[in-house]
Amino acid sequence: MNKIKYKILKLIKKIGIKNKIDIIIYNNNKILIKIELNHINDKKKIESKIKKCIYKNIYKNIKIKIISNIKEKKYINNIKNIIVIASGKGGVGKSTIAANIALTISNLGFKVGLLDADLYGPSIPLMFDIENEKISIIEIENCKKILPIIKYGIKILSIGFFSELNQAIVWRGPMASKAIKEFINESFWDKLDFLIVDLPPGTGDITLSLIQELNITGVILVSTPQIISLIDVRKSIAMFNLKQINVPIIGIIENMSFFSPKESPNKKYYIFGEEGVKKMAKYLNIKFLGEIPIIESIRKSADFGCPIVLKNEKKIYYIFLKIAKKIINFTYINNI
Repeated sequence: MNKIKYKILKLIKKIGIKNKIDIIIYNNNKILIKIELNHINDKKKIESKIKKCIYKNIYKNIKIKIISNIKEKKYINNIKNIIVIASGKGGVGKSTIAANIALTISNLGFKVGLLDADLYGPSIPLMFDIENEKISIIEIENCKKILPIIKYGIKILSIGFFSELNQAIVWRGPMASKAIKEFINESFWDKLDFLIVDLPPGTGDITLSLIQELNITGVILVSTPQIISLIDVRKSIAMFNLKQINVPIIGIIENMSFFSPKESPNKKYYIFGEEGVKKMAKYLNIKFLGEIPIIESIRKSADFGCPIVLKNEKKIYYIFLKIAKKIINFTYINNI
């Protein structure tokens, strides 16, 4: 065996990479490394480890190309992080949380986009009071692209812009999946630090298409504390943990955690159960990102097109601020 090839294999094993590897060396200064991966999300970290190891221990003047056995997911040009917001069932406040997370991260100085991928029940246009806005089409390099609408400093796209408010979308799974892929591919976001994607509830075709097509940084799950909601969100967790999907779970948020009346702000009424999500997160070893109480102003602000973090309600804003900072910290660690 070539001495350099043997040395590389030895070094790769030493840094803890146990994947099946084949090495081809050309003229002692070009290396092709074929590696078997469990998931494409592993490629970036493994590739970085191998290159650092070779450059440090052999020599820097060497060209390294690493190829894997798994089809790479699509990166959307100029988007650094794609964060998907998911839930096991509908009606848990996923879209409200997606909207407020997007705005809070934007308030911290990041460039943010919000994609409403809930094809059958798009809520984002109403929450931002843009349901009557008209979409613009521009031409870039002979390709027609959809321009997002900008509201409150973030870029927004929703399938709801292409249908009437009371019009039902009655597409079967394959057609819906194809439509959402085209919607993403034909959109022009320009430069973004974060694209927040509001997924449909459950584990259906659209969700599967998106997470298999795009290089997703991580997923945030939303659930209420009641048992029936916890059962469904556990199914979503199981899906994201599947070997063929394996999307990193950033954490889980408990929505509608408790109610505190104005006259007794320190008193908590656990209408849907006490700390159900928090207990489940601990049991499943998933990060608990925070709890959102039942407050009338959250509902009103969503209904009237101005999400709660834009209002002067410091208590709620700080809850979302803590969640946003945890998301940002996760992306920093993940991108190292």
